[in-house]
Amino acid sequence: MPSDIEIAQAARLQPIIPLIETCLGIPAEAMEPYGHYKAKLSLSYIDTLKDRPDGKLVLVTAITPTPPGEGKTTTTVGLGDALNLIGKRAITCVREPSLGPCFGMKGGATGGGQSQVLPMEDINLHFTGDFHAIGLANNLLAAMIDNHIHHGNALQIDLHRISWRRVVDMNDRALRDIVVALGGKANGLPREDHFSIVVASEVMAILCLATSLADLKARLGRIIIGYSLSGAPITPRDLKCDGAMAALLKDAIKPNLVQTIAGSPVLIHGGPFANIAHGCNSVIATKAALKLGDYVVTEAGFGADLGAEKFIDIKCRQAGLNPAAAVIVATVRAIKFHGGVAMADMGRENLDAVKSGLSNLRRHIENIREVYGLPCVVSINHFTADTEAELDLIHAACAELGVPCVVSQHWALGPAGAEALARIVVELCEAAPASPSFVYDDALPLLDKIETVARRIYRASGVSADAKVRKQLKEWTEAGYGRLPVCIAKTQYSFSTDAALKGAPEGHVLPIREVRLSAGAGFVIAICGDIMTMPGLPLHPAAEHIDIDDDGNITGLS
Repeated sequence: MPSDIEIAQAARLQPIIPLIETCLGIPAEAMEPYGHYKAKLSLSYIDTLKDRPDGKLVLVTAITPTPPGEGKTTTTVGLGDALNLIGKRAITCVREPSLGPCFGMKGGATGGGQSQVLPMEDINLHFTGDFHAIGLANNLLAAMIDNHIHHGNALQIDLHRISWRRVVDMNDRALRDIVVALGGKANGLPREDHFSIVVASEVMAILCLATSLADLKARLGRIIIGYSLSGAPITPRDLKCDGAMAALLKDAIKPNLVQTIAGSPVLIHGGPFANIAHGCNSVIATKAALKLGDYVVTEAGFGADLGAEKFIDIKCRQAGLNPAAAVIVATVRAIKFHGGVAMADMGRENLDAVKSGLSNLRRHIENIREVYGLPCVVSINHFTADTEAELDLIHAACAELGVPCVVSQHWALGPAGAEALARIVVELCEAAPASPSFVYDDALPLLDKIETVARRIYRASGVSADAKVRKQLKEWTEAGYGRLPVCIAKTQYSFSTDAALKGAPEGHVLPIREVRLSAGAGFVIAICGDIMTMPGLPLHPAAEHIDIDDDGNITGLS
């Protein structure tokens, strides 16, 4: 069986400008080509769309994933293709991949099999340079901080309260905690510093929540990089570098246009970490797509407890988006995983494990329908090892809950493999209008917002936070940040903060280790358990298998 990259390289790409002109009616002059198969969509053209009616927004989310992932992006791409197959004007909106996971364990993020976004190699590697621009803007600010301190520190920045981190788009655990400015007085004042991965940068979150270039610049200026010796917050505006940061992002803020193997249009833009940030593609891309298509299919990072909650409570709240329906991606292997089966034993039928692991799927269905207020369908991403008996158990469980369930084979069959899913999604969207609900109210105190998510979504008994965390949240509330939404950073592999707790645990405590204020992005982060913003590489990184031949053909990329 050919690999994902072999399937992608065998596909016939269409020149992007005429394809998008035909599919979406966008004039050529509104697109800036990056070679033959990639283009940027101009902000001035997007502004002309504002009076058009919105299409239907469909969220693709998932059950709690296994380490290899359950095919959420593949399903998103397959569903978009299938909606076009049945005669709907559909656009897919996804995030750009990070090089860290690409060379680490999970691989790329352009889908798989016959449901991929192309050109796969370009998108998974450097693409149009958006992540490089975001990293440079982030690190320009870091350089300006240390330069200001070196030249006298007129703002009296407290070296012990600098919270801004440098970033690199690579998994590199050696950079998590470092010391900078060694080597003498000419190199600055030595201090402890840290690196995060680019997708964890607040600049990334800002780019994906900004609604315009002016809004982007304003948000960059509001970032809090640390505090002065007197306790006053210090911002890029104080350092006079918000304009330069925005200048570096002048092209990165424009959404990217590409295509699927089937020739469907895709807007791919931004990629905030689904833990430390909200894990969704950009607001600009999503809103543009809603003006251009009848259906917009998008995804949120990780499972519905993390990704869908942040999609609703951060992205939709800030941008005024109203999703019409949700797709919950499930796999037999993930359900068996939550039933206690090791990944190495997934190929063997185990009905008892399926019965046990269905608790995880039921929990996500309950959250989406009863907490988020969205109609949903379960899409079983098909694997060849799945047995009819195992699939029957999942269908029966969904039937008991009154939730439609369909086996999708878009990986192997392309659009036709998700046609049944597409028809159910259309039925859900054309039924009574959905009334999506936020998990908590804006006016709720910050700690209460965190606890509400913990209780309602994770089924925790409560939260634990030491006096330092509580004091910090109180100070931010008094400073005017109390109405911001919260972004909970925790493991994606469990409803709890313990990745070993599978299924649907309840009664656990959510431990808040640290809180961070993303004043520019507009949310407060609660870091829970042992979650990190700079991942490390596994024992055998994917990079070991990636190569390029003498003709420039890349191999081993997944």
